[in-house]
Parts: sequence; structure tokens; C-alpha cells
Amino acid sequence: MKKDKQNTIHNIVYSTNKEVSFDIDTEQKATLPPNQQDLRIMISKKGRGGEIATVVANFIGSEEDLEILGKELKVKCGVGGSVKDGEIILQGDKRDKALEYLLSKGYKAKKAGG
Repeated sequence: MKKDKQNTIHNIVYSTNKEVSFDIDTEQKATLPPNQQDLRIMISKKGRGGEIATVVANFIGSEEDLEILGKELKVKCGVGGSVKDGEIILQGDKRDKALEYLLSKGYKAKKAGG
């Protein structure tokens, strides 16, 4: 069954009708304190041309806090990386350094995968 795009409010770009209300999700996730985070540190080659990357997953909180933690981890491990889709990606196998740093900051973290 095909949905009629004309009847959905999500497709409205502009309206002069003052009675139209837009439901905008401005709600941000509250960042859990480090001792309540349950982070997983794993190795991944998926989608990286065979190159190894360390992935820190399961962070619960705002995107800004994740960016800050990602930057701290990149500096501590001395590597490049990025923050995408709620995960911190570090270049190379830096599980041990990342785990050591996260534990020193009070995060609950452990290695995952093989």
C-alpha cells in the first residue's frame, strides 16, 4: 500500500497557515555519568579496505560529549580517527590504550569481540 505524500506533515517545507504545528525533535539525550556507561571496545575491518580500526561503542549521551571523548581518545592514543553513528573510530589496534584511558576516567569499559 502506497502512502500519500501529500497528507504527511513531515513533508511540509513552508506554510503560511498559522495553525500548522511542526513536531521538531529538539530533545537531546542526557549523557550518563562515566560510571554508568557500559562501553565496548572492539576491532573492525568492515568497510575500511582491510585496514584495522578500534571502535568504541555503546556511549549513551549527547553527540557533543561523544565528540569530546573521541578527541581525548585520539590524543591519548596518538592516532587519527572519527566519530560516526554514535561510535568512536580510532585508526589501528588501540584497544589496550583506549581501555586504559577509559578506565582511568571512570568509565565502565571492556573489550568485546575476538
